[in-house]
Amino acid sequence: MLTMLKSTTDNNCGNFQVPDEHCENLLSIGNQNVKHLCEQNPDLLIFPQSLGKYHDDIEKSHIFSLHDNNLTTCNIMGFVGRNETQLTISSRFAQNDEHDYFLHYMLQKVFSINLFKFDQTPNKENIWDFLLYLFPYYLKKAYSQGLYKAYKREDYNDANVKGTIDVKRHIRINIPFCGKIAYTTREHSHDNAVTQLIRHTIEHIKTHPYGSGVLTSDSETRDIVSKFCFITQNSYNKNARQKIISANLKPVSHPYFTEYKMLQKICLRILQREKLTFGAENDKICGLLFDGAWLWEEYLNTILKNDFIHPENKTGKHRKYLFENFQAIYPDFISKHEPIMVGDAKYMPLGNQKEYAESSERATSIYYKTITYMYRFKSDYGFLLFPHPETSFDETYTIKETNGILRKLGLAIPQNAENFTDFQNKMRINEQLLQFEKT
Repeated sequence: MLTMLKSTTDNNCGNFQVPDEHCENLLSIGNQNVKHLCEQNPDLLIFPQSLGKYHDDIEKSHIFSLHDNNLTTCNIMGFVGRNETQLTISSRFAQNDEHDYFLHYMLQKVFSINLFKFDQTPNKENIWDFLLYLFPYYLKKAYSQGLYKAYKREDYNDANVKGTIDVKRHIRINIPFCGKIAYTTREHSHDNAVTQLIRHTIEHIKTHPYGSGVLTSDSETRDIVSKFCFITQNSYNKNARQKIISANLKPVSHPYFTEYKMLQKICLRILQREKLTFGAENDKICGLLFDGAWLWEEYLNTILKNDFIHPENKTGKHRKYLFENFQAIYPDFISKHEPIMVGDAKYMPLGNQKEYAESSERATSIYYKTITYMYRFKSDYGFLLFPHPETSFDETYTIKETNGILRKLGLAIPQNAENFTDFQNKMRINEQLLQFEKT
C-alpha cells in the first residue's frame, strides 16, 4: 500500500527524519547522482532533461542524501517514490503541506501557462499534473520541426491497385468479383501513431479541471492543437487509446523530428499516470522532479528579459569568452545598456550567509565567479539574485581597493497568501519593485 511521507522542502539542512520502514526504499534513490538514476529508471523524469549535456550541474547532484535516517535535500523539488514509499519535496516557500504556490508559479511563468482557475489539492492523483505545464512547451518545440510524418499501412478496396494485393481480404469481400481489388499500401502520412498519441493526450487534458486553460493559454498553442486535431479527425477513436499507447512504447528515433521524442515521453506519462503511481511495480522508481536552480534562473529571465541578456549554454546563444576566442562563459544576466551590470541567479538561501572559510568551494561558487565576470566585462556592478521569504533583501558589499560593488538582492516570496490568485498578485508587485531596484 502506498505510503505518503510527510513533505519535506528543498535545502532542508538535514531536518527530516525518515521512519525505519522507508529507509530501504529511499536509500535506493538517495546518495546517487541524478544522471545514473535516470539512465536506470525511465519513469523518473527530471527537468531540465539535458542532464549535463550542456554543462548543467544537475547531473552531478543527488535528489537527496540519506545518512542515519537523516534526509538532506538540495535544490531539487517534486515527487519521487519506490514501492510503497512516496516522498514529496516542496519548495522551501510552501505555506504548508497542501499549497506549494511558489513552485506552481515558477512553472507557469517558465512554460508560459496562465491559469485563471487553479486549486492545488494534496493527493497522489495530482502528482502527474505538473506534466500539464510541460505539454504546451514541448508541443511547440516539436511543432517547430513541422508535423510529424511517418509511414503508415493503409488498406484499400478499389480498382486503382498500387500496392500489395491482400488475397484473403479480397476473397472475403470481393467474391463474386465486382471490379474491385483489395490491396495494402505503405504511405507517408501525418496521421500516424505519434500524432494520434498527441491527439489522445489533447483529449485527455480537456477532461482535466484546468486542462482547457493549458490548451488555450496563447494563440500559438491553440493553433497547434487545432492542427493536430484536424489531421487526426478521420481516424481518432477514444476507445483505441491503449492500442495507440502500445504503438508508442518504442521511442521516436527519427533523424529529423528529434523534438518529438520528449513530447512522446510526456504524452505517455500523462496518459499512463494511473499505472505509473508509485508502488505499481516492485522496486520501480518513479518521479517527476525539477531542478530549482534551473527553474529559478529561467523564471528570472521572464521578468528581466527586457533589460538583460540571458546567455544560453544549451544553444550557445549570446556566448561570451573569458580569453581571446576560447573558454566560453555564460553569465546568467548581462545588462543591455550602460553601465554594464552582471548578475547571477542563486536559488540557495543567501540571506544569512556572508563569510566562508578561505578554501570554501561555496565562496568560489557564490562570490568569485560573479566578480570574475565583472572584471571580464569591465563592470563595477554585480548582483546575486535569490528568493527570500516574505520581505525583500538588499545588502551591498564593496570589493576592497576597487570601485566594484556586489549586491545581494532577495526577491520577496509571499508566505501568507490566501489563495493562488492572491499569491500571483503579490508576486507581481514584488517583481515590479525588483525591476525598479535593479537599476
